[in-house]
Amino acid sequence: MKRLILMRHAKTEPWNEGVKDRDRILTERGHQDAALVAGFLRDTGWQPDHALVSSARRTRETWRHLAAEFPECRSTVSDDLYLAGIPAMELQIAKVAEEYGCVILVGHNPGMSEMASFILSRAGSENHRAAMKLAEKFPTGAAALFESDEDGPYVPVHFKLVDFIRPKTLA
Repeated sequence: MKRLILMRHAKTEPWNEGVKDRDRILTERGHQDAALVAGFLRDTGWQPDHALVSSARRTRETWRHLAAEFPECRSTVSDDLYLAGIPAMELQIAKVAEEYGCVILVGHNPGMSEMASFILSRAGSENHRAAMKLAEKFPTGAAALFESDEDGPYVPVHFKLVDFIRPKTLA
């Protein structure tokens, strides 16, 4: 694996009584944001080969917009990624890292922010602006793009932050 994309699900409806957290849906803005990010990834050549997607409805809905742009991309939907922390995400990435060149993980905060900061702290960044934006906040629909000079297993210290994109700045 040479590229890793960590993406937080797009904007969702607020939690309210009677709706399980897992069942929250994207808002209209969330659908627009997910499509914007998918288009950006396509236009910049960040084409995922495999997607790791949390089983929550909002992450699956976010993934559908990306899948429309990347129909050849395989995907795995996993309960293990629902509100996952760093160890669970690393385990899922490690399972597919050697087989695919670009993996995207679509998940939730605070895990996505923690995972991106963890990798950034190990390998640094080639893009100071992106690192500063990542340190500020990991909003809904945002994606951290990491790249490695090494092919093979997932090793965090090999992945430098290349860019951090937010739907707000793409609109």
